[in-house]
Amino acid sequence: MGTLNKKMMYTEQQRTKRSIRHYIIPLLAFLLVTSIGVRLVLSLSSSPKAFTLRSAAFQPESSIPPKFAKGKSLDDSISPPLQWSGIPAGTVNLALIVEDPDAPDPIFPKMTWVHWVLYNLPPTIGSLPEDVDEPLMLLPIGAKQALNDWKVAGYVGPSPPIGRHRYYFKLTALDVVLPDLGPTATKAMVEEAFDGHILGQAVLMGTYEN
Repeated sequence: MGTLNKKMMYTEQQRTKRSIRHYIIPLLAFLLVTSIGVRLVLSLSSSPKAFTLRSAAFQPESSIPPKFAKGKSLDDSISPPLQWSGIPAGTVNLALIVEDPDAPDPIFPKMTWVHWVLYNLPPTIGSLPEDVDEPLMLLPIGAKQALNDWKVAGYVGPSPPIGRHRYYFKLTALDVVLPDLGPTATKAMVEEAFDGHILGQAVLMGTYEN
């Protein structure tokens, strides 16, 4: 009788263990998956948005409309509208540089030609309207323009002598407001002034061929 009771107790213990394993293991697996999912959601929700630059006039890596190409004179180019989002935390100033790294021939480039340099853009704005530098009153208060490679301040559109060129619109977020660099300021002077103060950069590239 005692042996039978022991066998019954042993059998009952085995059933209890199997029952615990049957419920506990799936429960632990569920809790583990749920914990991972919660951490992933929190990580994604807390991640900063990407710093991006766009234009309503053309898609990234697509052709820039002729409307925004170089005009008959240096002062009649129309700058494209630009919009940006996701500026880095701590940004107090934005600088915009537009340049062509394919000059003069995209097959044998020899220089980067500067089309526009704009600095001290306030971070409180999220866009620039079309033809923003003409008249100058459209520029945000405090914004300054440096000389491009035509030695004029302002935007001059694409006018490649040969082939299809790439035009990079580079918007740089800075943690400092730059001093007024004067009427003879150049891209090199602006870049030297913001060296060591870059928080991030958004780039939009368009192409153009005459």
